[in-house]
Amino acid sequence: MRPVVIAHRGASGYLPEHTLPAKALAYAMGADYLEQDVVAARDDALVVLHDIHLDRVTDVARRYPGRQRQDGRYYVRDFDLSELKSLRVHERSNADGSPVYPGRFNSTDEVFRIQTFAEELDFVQTLQGANERAVGIYPEIKRPQWHRHEGVDITPQFLGILADFGYEEHSDPVYVQCFDAKELQRIRRELGCRLKLIQLIGEDSWGESSTPYAPLRARKGLERLARTVDGIGPWIRRAYRVARGSGEIRSTGLVQRAHKAGLAVHPYTFRADELPEGFASFDALLAFFIDNLAIDGLFTDFPDRVVQFVRRISP
Repeated sequence: MRPVVIAHRGASGYLPEHTLPAKALAYAMGADYLEQDVVAARDDALVVLHDIHLDRVTDVARRYPGRQRQDGRYYVRDFDLSELKSLRVHERSNADGSPVYPGRFNSTDEVFRIQTFAEELDFVQTLQGANERAVGIYPEIKRPQWHRHEGVDITPQFLGILADFGYEEHSDPVYVQCFDAKELQRIRRELGCRLKLIQLIGEDSWGESSTPYAPLRARKGLERLARTVDGIGPWIRRAYRVARGSGEIRSTGLVQRAHKAGLAVHPYTFRADELPEGFASFDALLAFFIDNLAIDGLFTDFPDRVVQFVRRISP
């Protein structure tokens, strides 16, 4: 069975991430799922952005100078929806303004905007209706504990919006993802969510949640996860290692352990312009993860490249 292709923030290798044009392009490229990261505005509107910050993907500093917090960052939570919609979205940049991925979209002529979670789901349904091809969604609840400290519990509203668009049953084409293990337990057990759940597994240093991730990668941790979630989304570098001396690429056993526990595995992020250590080409990276590790799906900025590869090996 071929792995599902998850468009990471849309076709973000070609157009600015999490914009509707990037989602439309990913759909046209044949992605099986379109990802949405969800954060809350000051008026509690849920919008689609990868970060709780605005300054690396919008012109917020130019439009609203002086609205940054003490750390120098501009926070989504400090702006109303109407203000967020006035911003122009651009390709992701570093703190000094240089592009994170220099070879990607760099035009300043096009105008890209922020949309709400509900607006994106409506857009996805319109895409499907106009083209008669189904596509799934893959939304993430971003930093729920941080949001509660900011005075908003985004999870019930998040699930309510999904229900409004008909996403309620385990069989529906949706995966709900989160880095926070306690929040996923709450979603399943307290909030009674029947949707498929994915435990994202990152690095503790990233600060995505208070969840310690190393125990989740172990056999017992994965077995415990399987009581709550349907799969894991591990950082790509935790699924393999490069042998010293020989340079041979070897499995860490994470994918195999997860499969033995009954969990699907959807690693992130596969980028043709940012190859991880040990791989000389994007196809070599895909071949190792798909053929050798037998992953069940993958997040990619380049859905067209992955769809083409998968079609070659499983026509």
